[in-house]
Amino acid sequence: MIILKSPREIEEMKPASQIVADCYREVVKLIEPGITTREINDFVARHITKLGGKQFTKGYNGFPAETCISVNDVVAHGIPSNQVLMDGDLLKLDIVVEYGGWFGDSCWCYAVGNIRPEAQKLMRVTKECLDLGIARALPGGRLGDITSAIQQHAEANGFSVVRDLLAHGIGRSLHEEPSYEHIGVAGKGTRLKEGMVFTIEPMINEGTFRITIDDDQWTARTADGKLSAQYEHTIAVTQDGPLILTAQ
Repeated sequence: MIILKSPREIEEMKPASQIVADCYREVVKLIEPGITTREINDFVARHITKLGGKQFTKGYNGFPAETCISVNDVVAHGIPSNQVLMDGDLLKLDIVVEYGGWFGDSCWCYAVGNIRPEAQKLMRVTKECLDLGIARALPGGRLGDITSAIQQHAEANGFSVVRDLLAHGIGRSLHEEPSYEHIGVAGKGTRLKEGMVFTIEPMINEGTFRITIDDDQWTARTADGKLSAQYEHTIAVTQDGPLILTAQ
């Protein structure tokens, strides 16, 4: 069942999402060669607490850290560690915050130092996929309007769209309906209604869309070892168009 939010409830959701956004505004200053993924995680954890939010990721189904940090061929759910970031790495940082009983969720992609042109293109196209999807989050539309725009743009640029990791509704729970892939057909799928709040989070791969899961049961990697990028926002469908709750 999809839980529609009233305008008042959408307003109540904003603080959690804006704590997420503020974490990105601050952490970008630290991302450079030589820092470890654990140091990034620990900074974000402290910043969430400083702003009055609650971290949710650590302990969720046994996940061991406050953020997911995924580097290069890791698509998602990377576990922060003593891994040192190197010049040329591609980093994805996924942050979830709970505040006032509501959740905010976003992921952002960063170039570490100087990355190769192919990686720059992957980042650009993935961000464009997110923007194209958000622009189609309109009352009366269909979920397929969003997913088809993402798929078509990614594939037109020679990339692939991950199928096995899903976007989701969000509200008083981190994961609500709808759960959906970022592929589809325009005009098909769930009808978009005012008050729907969900993530749009395309994971775009340089090579195959297929992924593998490490022995830790969390770390998702591209099956061919090539790069993956991701951008994610929490958005609300409103009568005035899509509202990006996690806007930075």
